Amino acid sequence: MIYSIIPAGGAGTRLWPLSRRNHPKFLTDLTGAGRTLIQQTVDRLAKVSRSTMIVTGVAHANAVKAQLTEIPRENVIAEPSPRDSMAAIALAVAVIRERHGDVVFGSFAADHLIRDERAFHEAVLEAEKAADLGYLVTIGIMPDHPATGFGYIHQGERLEGMDRAAGVVEFVEKPDAETARSYVASGEYRWNAGMFVAKTNVLLGALETFEPELHAGIMEIARVYDTPQRAEVMDRVWPTLKKIAIDHAIAEPLADEGGVAVVPVEMGWSDVGDFASLRDVVDAGPNVAPGGAKQPVLTVDSPGALVYTHSKPIAVVGLEDVVVVETENAILVAARESAQKVKDIVDDIAEKGMDELR
Repeated sequence: MIYSIIPAGGAGTRLWPLSRRNHPKFLTDLTGAGRTLIQQTVDRLAKVSRSTMIVTGVAHANAVKAQLTEIPRENVIAEPSPRDSMAAIALAVAVIRERHGDVVFGSFAADHLIRDERAFHEAVLEAEKAADLGYLVTIGIMPDHPATGFGYIHQGERLEGMDRAAGVVEFVEKPDAETARSYVASGEYRWNAGMFVAKTNVLLGALETFEPELHAGIMEIARVYDTPQRAEVMDRVWPTLKKIAIDHAIAEPLADEGGVAVVPVEMGWSDVGDFASLRDVVDAGPNVAPGGAKQPVLTVDSPGALVYTHSKPIAVVGLEDVVVVETENAILVAARESAQKVKDIVDDIAEKGMDELR
């Protein structure tokens, strides 16, 4: 059993207008499951966790607490400002170590979906065993197509005594299409889903080695986190912390030293990163936008249409793989193949100062 950490950040701009700045995708039930993405993540981790800690922005802390009443309030860390994944995860790890000592933790994003939870649980337990050996362990997704939107993990030889866990040769950035095809064809590469399992001392030790100033700031906050000095120290130190992702801060340099392992798994994983991936995990046809009511959806010669209604019936004619989203104050129409470009609309909204739409 591990101590779970769920970093809950990001605006999910490629899912606008379902996901908004003040109501990001992890707080939203995008799939009609009756549970938001962060609630589903907590549910999924319950079987392998001793406890769960959430790290989120101050703007979303109250909403997180309201949705996750089973999580003790002292286990919700509110970041004063975004400092990227390394600072968020490291502070949670440091607080866990202050409270429980050198234990195994796991960090899992708040806004991913996993269909095969049994496979996920088995992978986490395997990762826990590898973490006990002193590795920083990532759970690598077996690729089913040459995706260019994910970073990849180059898997090496299997670790002695482990069922699946193997050494990591290197982390590689998002590839072009030709390189992605070569990765998948080789059978040696896994998608990097940003899931990490390790002992608290291993992560904090790597942080001290590779990012000593960031480590010092994190430890200053963690030492007083459960004391009346928390607010003063957090407000003073947090804005000075380096903005850097966990991959660049410690995973990549530690892999070069042979200190990172990967557990490969097939578990029906999706990062729900845009409407194309959302279409893969929900039924085509009518879906209810968050806060809306189910309305009639009529389609003619429009296979693969993904339609979210809020208050009005919607008819779609002769548009294959189209995305139509109606919310209270915005309507989006997009081709599924252009799903990544929805972010450009959000950027344009921001440039024009149309804050009510963000």
